[in-house]
Amino acid sequence: MKKFVIVCAAAGFGALGAGGSLAVDDVVIIPNVERFATLPDGVRYPEGITANPGNGDIFAGTFDAPPNNHPNKLLRFDRSGKLEASRDFGNEPLLGLEFDRANKKVYITNVGAFAGNASRIQRIAANFDATTPIEDVAPLPKIGAPGPRTEGNPDGSSDTIIFGSNSVPVPNAMVFDSNGNLYISDSFQGAIFRIDNATHCQTPCLVTTVAHDPLLVTAGFPPFGANGLALNHDESALFIANTGDDRVLKLDLKSNAISVFAESINGADGLAVDDDGRLWVAANQSDEVVALNQNGRVIARVGEFKGIRADGSPRGLLFPASMVFVGDWMYITNLAIALTPAVGDEPEEDVTRWTLSRVKTH
Repeated sequence: MKKFVIVCAAAGFGALGAGGSLAVDDVVIIPNVERFATLPDGVRYPEGITANPGNGDIFAGTFDAPPNNHPNKLLRFDRSGKLEASRDFGNEPLLGLEFDRANKKVYITNVGAFAGNASRIQRIAANFDATTPIEDVAPLPKIGAPGPRTEGNPDGSSDTIIFGSNSVPVPNAMVFDSNGNLYISDSFQGAIFRIDNATHCQTPCLVTTVAHDPLLVTAGFPPFGANGLALNHDESALFIANTGDDRVLKLDLKSNAISVFAESINGADGLAVDDDGRLWVAANQSDEVVALNQNGRVIARVGEFKGIRADGSPRGLLFPASMVFVGDWMYITNLAIALTPAVGDEPEEDVTRWTLSRVKTH
């Protein structure tokens, strides 16, 4: 029988690391997260998040896809949750964000393909205001979907999944390595791209395909394949969330081999590795964030959905999409977007104000 340890939001996670006192099957549960910031009126669906660790600024981008008539924004909040700046991106949805510490710039995955434009990587000065120029770094190449995938069944039979050949580029998440190379996931084309020396390359920068594999696409729900990205501490492996398959994958950066690292994480979305090497996964369909150990086992669960507040904002987590660590805190976006065609079956339909949450992890 599994053992569960209930702790409060301020309790420490130190015992989860190597040499800690918890038994190997203990799971730390922290149900309570707090609201960090509320988005301005009319601004919806915060998806990507990153931070400036130097001053504690938190950046969030919105994923409001056409034909909705709500403009997408890049928002900057100070360490207290006060809105400092907002930059309009029109009808082009934003997914992932990443921070360039050396040059104090925010990198953005712009899914222009959803608005009839080019999907591309962009960047903007971290101290942006409403008129700061947005720079195009590189367009994402159109390479189509990978080949078919065969999945085994318990009775020994197998099924073959054939993916559409007209997939558009959907850049989703990003992560920098220590040399300034930028890895990018593509959810529809089933690819991992890299921009070498992304912080200094001459634009438009060259985009290289690192992996194009059927494990990186999905026929599941939500309909996004390769999503969140995180590097382990020695940068020998790139972890990749496959949202529709409820998996976290592991890409060996020496051999380029892809393997399944963890299964059954309901809507695996954003990824982040903490200072102790634990891999955190936003499980957007179970309204929680989970931590995995080096074997892919869940060792902590953070957050839960507790209903809708009187002001129309979610209490707790609702469709958590991405997270970022700053000091002792983990900041989380509540995407809170309804995806099913049925009416009245999702609490996301009742949300009228969107939020960012946070929880102490040390």
